[in-house]
Amino acid sequence: MPAAAPGATAERHGERHGERHGMSSFGELKYPADFARFAYVNPEAPRGGRFAALLSQTFGNQSFNTFNTLNPYVLRGDGAAGINLTFDSLMVRALDEPDALYGLVARSVAASADGLTYTFRLRPQARFHDGTTLTAHDAAFSLTTLRDHGHPAIAQEIRDMAEATAAEDGVLVVRFSPGRARDLPLTVAQLPIFSRAWWGTRDFEAATMEPILGSGPYRVARVDAGRAIGLERVADYWAADLPVNVGQHNFDEIRYEYFRDRNVAMEAFKARAYTFREEFVARLWATAYDFPAVAEGRVRRLTVPDRRPSGTQGWWLNTRRPQFRDRKIREAVNLCLDFPWMNRNLMFGAYTRTVSFFENSDLKAEGPPSSEEMALLEPLRDRLPAEVFGEPWSPPVADGSGQDRVLLRRADALLREAGCTRSGGSLLLPDGQPFAIEFLDFDPSLEPHTQAFIRNLGLVGIRAAIRNVDPSQYQARVNDFDFDVTSRRFSSGPTPGPELRQMYGGRAAGVKGSNNLAGVNDPAVDALLEAVAGATSREALRHAARALDRVLRAGRYWVPMWYSGVHRVAVWEGFGRPEAGPDYDLGVPATWWAEARGGSNP
Repeated sequence: MPAAAPGATAERHGERHGERHGMSSFGELKYPADFARFAYVNPEAPRGGRFAALLSQTFGNQSFNTFNTLNPYVLRGDGAAGINLTFDSLMVRALDEPDALYGLVARSVAASADGLTYTFRLRPQARFHDGTTLTAHDAAFSLTTLRDHGHPAIAQEIRDMAEATAAEDGVLVVRFSPGRARDLPLTVAQLPIFSRAWWGTRDFEAATMEPILGSGPYRVARVDAGRAIGLERVADYWAADLPVNVGQHNFDEIRYEYFRDRNVAMEAFKARAYTFREEFVARLWATAYDFPAVAEGRVRRLTVPDRRPSGTQGWWLNTRRPQFRDRKIREAVNLCLDFPWMNRNLMFGAYTRTVSFFENSDLKAEGPPSSEEMALLEPLRDRLPAEVFGEPWSPPVADGSGQDRVLLRRADALLREAGCTRSGGSLLLPDGQPFAIEFLDFDPSLEPHTQAFIRNLGLVGIRAAIRNVDPSQYQARVNDFDFDVTSRRFSSGPTPGPELRQMYGGRAAGVKGSNNLAGVNDPAVDALLEAVAGATSREALRHAARALDRVLRAGRYWVPMWYSGVHRVAVWEGFGRPEAGPDYDLGVPATWWAEARGGSNP
């Protein structure tokens, strides 16, 4: 529940359940009630110009390679990029704080003493793009609809929202079930607000190419299905001058381009088909930026520190499949990856191996469990491997030869311990079936890495192959958990909470479209997920997350990949950005702006 920010008059002890202008996981707020703007923006940023990019992070039903619906908030279809910019929410994040929110549609929020009822008072000037008033009835409709009909990743995350009702046009009351996750009110406050009247004659769960009525800083202007979507800034945006928006939403047009091939996308950037590119492929960063515009200074390359937890990127092993039900087999598969060889030969030494589910953060487990971690782990001892109570498991460091014989012999021994047998040159599972793995993907960029992995799997008798399918088929198969192994990166904020249930919770393992790709279904994990979601201080969160990290790592649910700890960005001339950007985000495109051609670059 929201608590007092130190030093603020309205936040003295005894007033913590009164109305406040913001909220955070543990009550800390950097900005007072009368703040004028966020510190990381340029309030004098000019407006105008165009920003064009590729989609770099997905949510809901979005795909990197295509789109066929303008509703990313449901399971059906592949959602278009940028649609979140067309909707407002009750509150928005400050990107220089771990988890603090400040009022947008809601001017204030008050929590009941038990933390189960939150009352949001809405700004009377809030408007949809057609000029109609945005009311608490719209907000209540939106939250209820997303809980009951939204994408499973959203619906499951807010399932403990008991009800959302409009006490009056300007007052929204949200009630939560007892035992709700600590950050559920923050999640609810950041969800999009839809027009109840607009959706009254439409099917929310259907795929649609009709622009949805919103109230945000942008509206859909142009759609080229599967290829590009253009958004235009709303000139009379009702919230443009609010403190949470000052210095932001500066581009007149934002455009997202789609390409099915990374090499084609790179050539399009060279031709200035889009103007901002975050590079995720080390090979391209090292070799592809030697074209004339770079040499002439018209394209600049930036390396920006990434202070966020690195997220979880890896090959996820689907434990719903018989070949991955045994932890020893999953460990054997892990032993077949030679990361040093990959990093040197395929990635120009640009990456560090990921070992933790909370890599690049203070939530990562290291050394033996602390006394606080032991207090969480000890009641679960009968369900946990003994290794959880020692050093946390990390993938072993290969010798870099490409085929580390010591690790491959250990993998072979583990497979035999798990009951696998040899028949000629093939490895058989304990049930006598050949041990075969299919790596499902939609993008060939990881193929060299996967092929190197596959060669080593073959040395221990596992037959593996890559299956590349089109993005829509890939998404459908992943939604149905119809795969053996697939790669995915899940981002993780500095204050993880109920969203982790979608990735590792037992209930989510059986929900179509959830992010629990590995099928983790372990009561011990579930108990620690609740400890993370219910932590009442940042210190308690650290202990709970580290305990969870130990248990997840012991489960061998994935083959972890790598991270860089920096954003690699290439931009064409004509952009400006604040000198000191936010700590927990790039702030793109919200805080950047267009300058006259030939002006200063980032």
